[in-house]
Amino acid sequence: MTTAPAIGQPLDRVDGRSKVTGSARYSAEIPIPGMAYACVVGSRIASGRVTDIDTSAAQAEEGVLAVLTHQNLPRITEQPPLIPSLAGTAAPGQTFFPMQDDVVHYAGQHIAIVVADTWERAQHAASELRVSYAETPPVVTLEQGRDQAYIPERIFGGWLPGRIQRGDIDAGLAAADVRVEATFTYAANNHNPIEPSGTTAEWDGDELVLHDTTQGVNATQITVARLLGMPLSKIRVIGHYVGGSFGSKAMIHHHAALAALAARHVGRPVKLVLTREQMFTSVGHREEQEQHIALGATRDGRLTAIRHHKLSPTSHFDDWAEPSIGVSSELYACPNFDGLYRIFRANTMTPTFMRAPGEASGMLALEVAMDELAHELGLDPIELRLRNYAERSPSSGQPWSSSGLRECYERGAARFGWAGRDPRPGVRREGNRLIGTGMATAGYPVAPPANPQRARARLYADGTAVVQAATPDFGTGVATVMTQVAADALGMPVERCRFESGDTDLPNIAAAVGSAGAGMISAAVHSAATALRNQLIARAVADPRSPLHGANPVDVVVGEGLMTAGTASDPYADLLQRHFQPDAEASGAWTPPTGDPGYAMMTFGAQFAEVAVDAELGLVRVRRMTGAFAPGRVLNPKLARSQLMGGMLWGLGQALLEANHMHPRTGHWANASLGEYLVAVNADAPDVDVELVEVEDDVVNPLGVKGVGEIGQVGAGAAIANAVHHATGRRIRKIPITIEDLL
Repeated sequence: MTTAPAIGQPLDRVDGRSKVTGSARYSAEIPIPGMAYACVVGSRIASGRVTDIDTSAAQAEEGVLAVLTHQNLPRITEQPPLIPSLAGTAAPGQTFFPMQDDVVHYAGQHIAIVVADTWERAQHAASELRVSYAETPPVVTLEQGRDQAYIPERIFGGWLPGRIQRGDIDAGLAAADVRVEATFTYAANNHNPIEPSGTTAEWDGDELVLHDTTQGVNATQITVARLLGMPLSKIRVIGHYVGGSFGSKAMIHHHAALAALAARHVGRPVKLVLTREQMFTSVGHREEQEQHIALGATRDGRLTAIRHHKLSPTSHFDDWAEPSIGVSSELYACPNFDGLYRIFRANTMTPTFMRAPGEASGMLALEVAMDELAHELGLDPIELRLRNYAERSPSSGQPWSSSGLRECYERGAARFGWAGRDPRPGVRREGNRLIGTGMATAGYPVAPPANPQRARARLYADGTAVVQAATPDFGTGVATVMTQVAADALGMPVERCRFESGDTDLPNIAAAVGSAGAGMISAAVHSAATALRNQLIARAVADPRSPLHGANPVDVVVGEGLMTAGTASDPYADLLQRHFQPDAEASGAWTPPTGDPGYAMMTFGAQFAEVAVDAELGLVRVRRMTGAFAPGRVLNPKLARSQLMGGMLWGLGQALLEANHMHPRTGHWANASLGEYLVAVNADAPDVDVELVEVEDDVVNPLGVKGVGEIGQVGAGAAIANAVHHATGRRIRKIPITIEDLL
């Protein structure tokens, strides 16, 4: 007897009830006896030195336990290099740790910590600090740093080259019948998940427990161990429910180690939670940037050249730039490509991952330019893309492990109603509203982790099972889908399986970033559960008291908690009970293949949008969006659609709302609050239609899962920008597009 597959079923979240009833606890809600509270103080200047900090008034306040500054904070042991957290190593947010000297590199840089017996007392005492500075002029904007820009050898933690080239770009542009050149400017974006970042630290002798808001408990453990010079065995990190991350909790920023240092100093547990304003200066951001695109094409629409250059600020410490040219170099069959990054040292913290880091911004520029090229050539935008369809990776020449992009164009266009669209801009009206439609391609690279991923499975004699892995669930529904994966591998009903996670005492999993979580965690869980199933089958066929005694193990199938061969069956529970065995356990691991796999790996999709633009007020309303995506095997379509819908709506925010700017004189963010930094809310949300195009992929990982966390945002902003042009006839290249741009 076999159980109907759990994978592919739209099951409800196993943690749904806890979240909607409020019983789910987040890292800042863990009650610990004797808790103290830390308030971080940020620099009010962006460049210079701290010449004096008068702490006397703060220390005199009731309940204050300590005031820590660069004068008395212990020195860190080692500053680990900046490496993306998918590597399974230390993953600091930047190669700089605050309060080690008096130098100020950016506004908001942590310069003091006040610890008190209540949060209110700590906050009040922090306001009593008197800080003196020697200020120097900051460099924070593109215009201030443009002349100082350089081409880095490597970017993105050293993982990616600073320049990508193939063919002869000048010859390709010279051979073009039609050329499109455009410069796009992007405002900086800041992280605003519903839960601010924070850590609660508790010491027991020389052992440390951290309750951390993180995408990877092992990344926190390894990073803090390196910073404090501690053995990994002495640090336990627990990741409870996480209220969203989107990249802000992928790298390990300073608050985790600072909480540990503060707790050790005062001799009691310390909770350190960033304020909403500090989220703008403490966990990275998507940098302000300028991108220049040049396309060359023949009269029949064949691309001859793509040039994609980017300028952006980085910190004083790290060569960081979002990898905006990565997908644009791979998406279309074009023989000549030139992409480069130019960065300059600025008074800012190191930028970091933000959902679809680089792909969301880079594809917006490319796909708007492609729309303009289609308009110049008189081609339908989908037809132009099909004429340049890449059957293989243009860079390596390798076949895709799977694609599905043609099906995404076809099914997305059919669901959206693209056929019959009048291509002329500004001709469709509804009263005072100009109506436009646009589309764009989506692409996101598939990046496997660099180290083995492990899980553990245990089956109890009562017929229930638990599968464990260290990964936290930061809102994606990993506990639900991994329960489904385990149930299928064990041949058990989903309701008799449970997934436990979010603790470094469990088997190691790399930080779930870069849309890699579903693929790598499912591979480890599948391996562990399969190992346990095979162990129990081997035990049964060797057991003289089992109905399966003597059967060939390969003939045994599992389902509903039964091992069956022909007409004979043996329940897992009966096998364990016969041997007075309370449980059975197995571990499993997935080691990503090393070396060249012989295939290029990317997730593809197609985005469509319809907008209505008020002709007099310039107000843009997105009325509907359709996205078709090919993410390999879909573990749970309900949760996958939820992730994709969220990405598409963030694409709306990127295109029309989210913007922050540095004041050129003070180096402060202009909009450091949710009252002024605009994000999409329910009133902005249109009808969103998601189509899943499942494609088989036996290369990316054992279950063929590519992931959906980021691809939903890629191309969404471009589809909206193209729809605005179709509605108004105006091509806006400043992101976000605002009312002022259309008046």
